[in-house]
Amino acid sequence: MAINTIYDNHFLKDHINSIIKFYHPICIDSERGGYINQLNDDGEIYDRDTKHLVGTCRFIYNYAVVALLFKEKEYIESCNHGINYLLNYHRQPNRGFAWIIDNNGVKDATLHCYGHAFVLLAVSISNKINSNRNIHLVYEIYDFLEEVFWDKENRLYVDEICSTDLELISSYRGQNANMHMCEAMLLAFEITKDIKFFDRAYIIADRICNDLTLKTNGYVWEHYNENWEIDWSYNINDKKNLFRPYGFLSGHFAEWAKLLLKIKNIDNKKWLQEKAVYLFDSAIRISWDSKLEGIYYSFDKNGRIVDKDRYYWVLAEMIAASAFLAKCTENEKYWNWYNIFWKYSLDYFIDKRNGGWYRVLNYKNEKYDNYKSPPAKTDYHPLGACYEILNEIHWDKRA
Repeated sequence: MAINTIYDNHFLKDHINSIIKFYHPICIDSERGGYINQLNDDGEIYDRDTKHLVGTCRFIYNYAVVALLFKEKEYIESCNHGINYLLNYHRQPNRGFAWIIDNNGVKDATLHCYGHAFVLLAVSISNKINSNRNIHLVYEIYDFLEEVFWDKENRLYVDEICSTDLELISSYRGQNANMHMCEAMLLAFEITKDIKFFDRAYIIADRICNDLTLKTNGYVWEHYNENWEIDWSYNINDKKNLFRPYGFLSGHFAEWAKLLLKIKNIDNKKWLQEKAVYLFDSAIRISWDSKLEGIYYSFDKNGRIVDKDRYYWVLAEMIAASAFLAKCTENEKYWNWYNIFWKYSLDYFIDKRNGGWYRVLNYKNEKYDNYKSPPAKTDYHPLGACYEILNEIHWDKRA
């Protein structure tokens, strides 16, 4: 495949199509509802039962995207199939959404802000293919978040509600859930045109990327205590925790760079671009392995690499962020990184035989196993990255 095809809408759409073709229709659970998340590299199902909230929402997002791009009725139906499961199975009497469902019902009823961010994202984008008939759900979810998760004093969302009566709140605070809440609020604003969603996204970005980086050399740390004070030791011995790994995450620097530039498209404040450039450039400087290629996953407060593995979602977010930065700054070096990241992904991460992306590689760029999609993966990151680039970049205007 000629590498110059990456600068083309057809390449991006074809890649989205190759991803969805790997999952569809095998991921549709027509018997018990929802989606089957757990697939091996060859598409074989290794767990039919586990239905993860994040996986449900990401599949809804993916199907909404392909329905918008390819106008096929079955994709609209597949998206709404997920919405129905989300509302009828994940949603609980307390109005929150359960973390994990299996054949016996609710397996884990914990209310995670991270999961609820994806609920808002999924419900918001579903309006694009359903003539805005789910707008009321966007407001219902926002109100629930405001009532249960929003910390008015600290102007950020708490991370975890541990009891069904909504009274027991975990002392853990994290930037990851807030970052994805910022992402969801921006999409909710796009759908509703209601400024309160944008205002909330801006507040989150300002708090996480400015206020909370004053003691971290401008870098976004992951973990905090209930007073939003840095917790340098949280999960220090669990560098591969799926949602709360230890260290600074280069992939989250890229995600924030992209989100800050999306905010800048609406409110052209100088700091947004400056911070986006700083985070992305810092991630590359510290985490790019120039010898073997690839992005190291995490590093500590002294800049030492914590986890040398390469993760699919990090590369996908680097691709999106480099394209956004190239457009915004008009600096050719970001197109060069866009090229490098796509070439690396095509060489190592993208499964050209079966479709989809491998989940994780070691520092030698070798696979660990044959699990293509464990719970919650769904290849949301690369599919979403391609979709966001399609919406952001006008290739005919690029010199």
